[in-house]
Amino acid sequence: MPTVAPSTSHAARWLVLAVVLCAEVMDLLDSTVVNVAGPSIRADLGGGAATLQWLNAGYTLTFAVLLITSARLGDIVGRRRLFLIGAAGFTAASALCAAAPGPELLIAFRVLQGGFGAVLIPQGFGMLNEVFPEEEMGKVFGLFGPIVGAAAVAGPVLAGGLVDLDLLGSGWRLVFLINIPIGVVALAIAARVLPRTVAAPGTRLDVPGMLLVGAAAFALIYPLIQGREEGWPAWSFALFAAGLALLGVFAAYERRRQDSPLIERALIKNTSFTSGLALALAFFASVGGLLLVLSLFCQVGQGLSASRTGLALTPYSLGMIASMMASFRLVDRLGRALVQIGLVTTALGLGLLAAMVAGDGDVSTWSLVPGTAIAGAGSGLVFGQLFDIILTGVGEQEIGSASGVLNATQQLAFALGVAGVATLFFAELSRHPSGDALAITALATLVPLAISLALAFRLPPKATAQADGASTE
Repeated sequence: MPTVAPSTSHAARWLVLAVVLCAEVMDLLDSTVVNVAGPSIRADLGGGAATLQWLNAGYTLTFAVLLITSARLGDIVGRRRLFLIGAAGFTAASALCAAAPGPELLIAFRVLQGGFGAVLIPQGFGMLNEVFPEEEMGKVFGLFGPIVGAAAVAGPVLAGGLVDLDLLGSGWRLVFLINIPIGVVALAIAARVLPRTVAAPGTRLDVPGMLLVGAAAFALIYPLIQGREEGWPAWSFALFAAGLALLGVFAAYERRRQDSPLIERALIKNTSFTSGLALALAFFASVGGLLLVLSLFCQVGQGLSASRTGLALTPYSLGMIASMMASFRLVDRLGRALVQIGLVTTALGLGLLAAMVAGDGDVSTWSLVPGTAIAGAGSGLVFGQLFDIILTGVGEQEIGSASGVLNATQQLAFALGVAGVATLFFAELSRHPSGDALAITALATLVPLAISLALAFRLPPKATAQADGASTE
């Protein structure tokens, strides 16, 4: 997508960065805290296993569908305007989630929250590019890693602590209320410091494309979540098949659309990029679904408190952050092999996890540590460099569109993972002890990881910086 390069430094550019980081932290916290708070929510408001899945999938599905369109809309009407709308809406939706009297309304408010998140998040990087000179962008992205990493580690622990704190009887509602002071402060600063430029006035939105991909995503995810609870009726298979067909219609429509397609036609024809998309879809679905399952295993299967569950998930986050930081030093030497090593390491960690928890009786949380730490370390190697390596095979004029598609695919994958992997866990939990149910689910996720590994051989061999260096020699 078009961007506006600044000719001079924006006077309040570091405050702009602070505001963008606040938005990123709010989104990341909301993507993680519900994993831990979900069982407490169900115990308080009622609902079945599908309720726990929709609390996550409703947010990420809406986020994924609206993400690309919102990024393009920011270019048309101004990123500042959409950032303020998104921040205000996200904060208000968080308050509504905290006040929800029942599971149906809470899921509806989570969908609303995901929609406003999709409006909010894409505007940040464009504005940073506007206000920072090129020579300072390294410092900017250098701050993202530690802050976003700290939020990823702190999210589950914070969620567990807030639920068990039960301040004034608020229970799980505190995990949503925490967004309100962050959102209010971010809004107050944003209204004063964000730039007012419009990057691409006159660009048109691909509304039919957005509706097609939204309908396809819903048709794929809804039967995965609801089908098990209703005994897998015929409509669940028919709706899933319709989702696959709608994806084909969407791809055909995007190839023919001439004016501002949701996905650039050159990207659809780029086999390296489409292989990268498929890899990202399989990898993030397996990892995203398993993270929810680990939380459900601890609380539903083992009866642990929310705070102990948050601590039990910490080794995965710590392993991921440590290896992600290391990946920046290793990628120059290893290129796409780093992603392949990460996928194999993740698979080894999940295999070890399955071996440690299988069997009857209670499972110690210490049994989770080796497998989850190794799986987290492998995931961090993939997380750290996957997008950069995929984007190496994309033309410079298509980078913006490709980045948006990749981010949307990541969110869609999380929704699919929550639907598919958690559904498998609940099905196995109804027939086996919780340890065996987790072991079977962990082993099942090795299938999409194996698909990801096969697809990794079709990625460009070097990352962007390496490719650029090679071209100048």
